[in-house]
Amino acid sequence: MSQTNQLMKSSPHVHDGDSVTNVMEAVIWALMPATAMAVMIFGWTALLVIVITTLSCLVTEHLFLKLRQRPSAIADRSAALTGILLALTLPPHAPWWMCVAGGVFAILVGKQVYGGLGYNMFNPALIARVFLLISFPAQMTAWPPVTPLFSEQSYSLGDSIAIVMTGKVGAPELADAVSSATPLGQYRTETGLGKTVQEALGGGYGGYDEVRAAGGLIGGSLGETVRCWGRWGGGYLLRKKVITWHIPVSMLAGCLVPATIFWTYDPAHFPDPTFHLLTGGLIIGAFFMATDMVTSPITSKGQIIFGLGCGLLTYLIRTWSGYPEGVSFAVVIMNAVVPLIDQYTRPRVYGHMA
Repeated sequence: MSQTNQLMKSSPHVHDGDSVTNVMEAVIWALMPATAMAVMIFGWTALLVIVITTLSCLVTEHLFLKLRQRPSAIADRSAALTGILLALTLPPHAPWWMCVAGGVFAILVGKQVYGGLGYNMFNPALIARVFLLISFPAQMTAWPPVTPLFSEQSYSLGDSIAIVMTGKVGAPELADAVSSATPLGQYRTETGLGKTVQEALGGGYGGYDEVRAAGGLIGGSLGETVRCWGRWGGGYLLRKKVITWHIPVSMLAGCLVPATIFWTYDPAHFPDPTFHLLTGGLIIGAFFMATDMVTSPITSKGQIIFGLGCGLLTYLIRTWSGYPEGVSFAVVIMNAVVPLIDQYTRPRVYGHMA
């Protein structure tokens, strides 16, 4: 055997043991505290939404790959992760058919239509969330009150199954509470009527205060109410080096810096940056959605640009668009710009003439 063949056979020289399955499992484990807390805050309905959405993603992926006569990819955990992430973007009382529709859309349109894992242009969970929000705005903005598991306000498992199966809460006296606004929605609606930020957030949905928001005791999707647990999960991913700091830090900065500037300029009409941090899905979006390896830039500089864009778009959409929350739209829009970011930030090859 020649020396050349010896050299050709010697690589790869180093393998760190990482795999798609290991990465997906690490992210799923990082989501477990937030997922468990969502169930504790909203009860059995939250658990049913998470289970139905995740199973929909798993079944859709298995059947589609079987139809194409390709081996099942369920074992890589990517479909399960998509299902959990999508569930965390849904209301706690989301009806079963919406969970299924979201799961099918996430896998088929968000992932498999591009060729499967590694080829998708958009984050599957977020593109499905955008699809559901545009298609079913009433159901996607029906926010129930906090009903902690095993508390007096909590629904039984039987009642929870009925709620998810029918999409309706049986008790008539809760009808108004189900359609109440999140703090972001309340802020947008009330300030649009000429009220100041202080007037807008002082009443309505139990009143907004930072302690309630930090503890998750406010309305919103499953992932919006567990931001502190999402932060801990994000820290776990950073320690495990599954993600780097570039996207989370730059996305938070992209939203909070302009929020600080406008709040300093006019505190009567623009909420302080803490409000943006403690409401909505900014934290879980920064650590779990925007950091998707397939749909984010490959270079550190590109990741910072991407994160800044996600954060800035989030603030702009929250403040001036027709939607009170902008994380999903912001990340999906920036996903479309990733090829351009990669083109202009990738390192120049040594000796290559431009």
